[in-house]
Amino acid sequence: QVQLVESGGGLVQPGGSLRLSCAASGSIFSINGMGWYRQNPGNELELVAAITSGGRINYAHSVEARFTISRDNAANTGYLQMNSLNPEDTAVYYCHAYVVVPSSWSSEGKEYSYWGQGTQVTVSS
Repeated sequence: QVQLVESGGGLVQPGGSLRLSCAASGSIFSINGMGWYRQNPGNELELVAAITSGGRINYAHSVEARFTISRDNAANTGYLQMNSLNPEDTAVYYCHAYVVVPSSWSSEGKEYSYWGQGTQVTVSS
């Protein structure tokens, strides 16, 4: 069983910074793509940033130049550094990962999609 556990959310003033972490644990062969999404009540889930196992990165236009996604493959952990936060960034942030786990059907394992439980980020003065 694989779990993604997020941490680092909280309350911050406009212009401030937060760093989110997403730690994957369990029986893991490897982690392919990792991403951060966010959602406010009544709104759709929005992709914030994503990073492939090879380091290719994609950002939502609204966070480019302010947010930085990274990952530590050895630690099975992903990060989202958020700078110059504004009230529009307020949301629940979710970590997502495509994780390759051991499989009795394949020596290369099998890829599954996993989500974290979410962490609240509130930007307010």
